[in-house]
Amino acid sequence: MDMEFVYTEKAPKPVGPYSQAVKIGNMVFVSGQLGIDPSTGKLIKDDIELQMRRAFMNVASILEAAGSNLSKVVKVTVYLKDPSYFKTMNEVYVEFFRDYKPARTTVIASPPIDEAVIEVDVIAYLD
Repeated sequence: MDMEFVYTEKAPKPVGPYSQAVKIGNMVFVSGQLGIDPSTGKLIKDDIELQMRRAFMNVASILEAAGSNLSKVVKVTVYLKDPSYFKTMNEVYVEFFRDYKPARTTVIASPPIDEAVIEVDVIAYLD
């Protein structure tokens, strides 16, 4: 199987040696996304909820570029800086996944940028 590397201007440029996503077979693996606004390249710092929403929007944009979407996500991993953000994250999460419930793991960990409160990666399938 050939791998295809996915890139879209609608999500932040990678800040290291990785791809926004990789497609192989009928699967797409999206790299961890922070709440970075792709138009500015800057992390949304002043509003935790907006930062979380932007992280999920970035994931959705990358999935779209890969030929998939949020309704085809089979696994979500959410990394939260602090467990006190869990309730807010769940509220934002349902805005994107609504009644669709992929498998999910939530880990308390420190994202790679100090002011980041969330990082999200997903695995989805393609038609």
